Amino acid sequence: MSGRCQRAAPLHDYLFETIMTKHSSDISAHKPSNPARRLVLTGTAVTLAATGMAGLHKSALAQAALPPVAPLAKPLPAYVAWKDPAAMIVHSSNTLETRRSAFGTSIITPSDQLYIRNNLPAPDASIVADRDAWEVQIEGVKKPQLLSLRQLKNIGLETTAMVLQCSGNGRGLFPVKASGTSWTVGAAGCVVWSGVPVRDLVEALGGVTDGMVYMTGTGGEKLPEGLDPKSVMVERSVPLKAMGDALLAWEMNGVPIPLAHGGPLRLIVPGYTGVNNVKYIKKLAFTLEQTDAAIQKTGYRMSAPGQKGDPGQPSVWEMATKSWINSPAPEAGIVAAGQSLIKGVAFGGINAVKGVEVSVDGGVTWVAARFVGPDLGRYAWRQFVASVKLAPGIYVIASRAIDSMGNWQAEVNMANAGGYSNASWRDHALQITVA
Repeated sequence: MSGRCQRAAPLHDYLFETIMTKHSSDISAHKPSNPARRLVLTGTAVTLAATGMAGLHKSALAQAALPPVAPLAKPLPAYVAWKDPAAMIVHSSNTLETRRSAFGTSIITPSDQLYIRNNLPAPDASIVADRDAWEVQIEGVKKPQLLSLRQLKNIGLETTAMVLQCSGNGRGLFPVKASGTSWTVGAAGCVVWSGVPVRDLVEALGGVTDGMVYMTGTGGEKLPEGLDPKSVMVERSVPLKAMGDALLAWEMNGVPIPLAHGGPLRLIVPGYTGVNNVKYIKKLAFTLEQTDAAIQKTGYRMSAPGQKGDPGQPSVWEMATKSWINSPAPEAGIVAAGQSLIKGVAFGGINAVKGVEVSVDGGVTWVAARFVGPDLGRYAWRQFVASVKLAPGIYVIASRAIDSMGNWQAEVNMANAGGYSNASWRDHALQITVA
């Protein structure tokens, strides 16, 4: 699923590969309509000459120690044949990453370039033939009801731009390999969603039942036979406060949500990692306890390296303040000496992003970058740019963001078995060669 990203589970991947073959032909038809020793400020530009490599983090070295080699590209799976193949890295049938070079500078990530992460195959494509007929059960409110999408559209409407990011985005940059797909920065995108605010829906149904603590969403994927449903189902619980800005969304980037991204109806929880944004939502419940589905009970837990997840460990919920550089990047080859623009994206997770700084000497010195384009709200990312003048040499370029509450992007990662929530600016630093 685009957004529901977890450690690679052999069972999930096996199920996806085998079951998807049956549905792919139908689904494919439904596409969306070294530190610098001299630092001289010259106007708004920064003139830097790299003469050393002190402070270089080994993850940055690993990204560019060898000349870039183009991997053998895998074809797009049939169910997402409408994606832009030039923009995607196909890790497997259920894990597709956006290429760093494809992010561009226009804030919103086009649907045909947005990453994919699915825990189970999508339901049959027939569910989007009559989208308004899709039904969702609302429980844990004073007037529980089964509502159709057609009915939801008459209760309320809101549009939200937000970062949709896989919990494992950045996993491939951990200095120590973690289990799961080795995402770098492409398991994320900035997407516009439209739907009914959950708060409006709850108000229409008399409010949340007293004492409820969590909002729990259940996905509508078809579960494989012969297995305990709780072991494979996608059902996630988040704190009740997340209801405030949550949506039951039916539209993505101006068109009905594609089947591959959770259409006809998806739970959208701004500020929370992708797995909590449940696709094909068929039940929304307000509950006293977190679900005991494995994806919540033991999955997506911040367990120490080498340990299994358990309910006593923090769940992967809110995103952290984060940024990364999209250009110049090592995969583009040698950078021409002279004036250059460092470009990237920054977001605040649960808060708005306030600012971003860039460094060309591995974090020894920093200068402010400026945001480019409109501010699309608290949960969207901002594009940033910094003009620098680079003499020939080797540079380690990095970015770090600060949110509206004064939280700086972390320098080091939170080491964990699943490789989740890597927002470390050191891990995301890039080594480039200028000539």
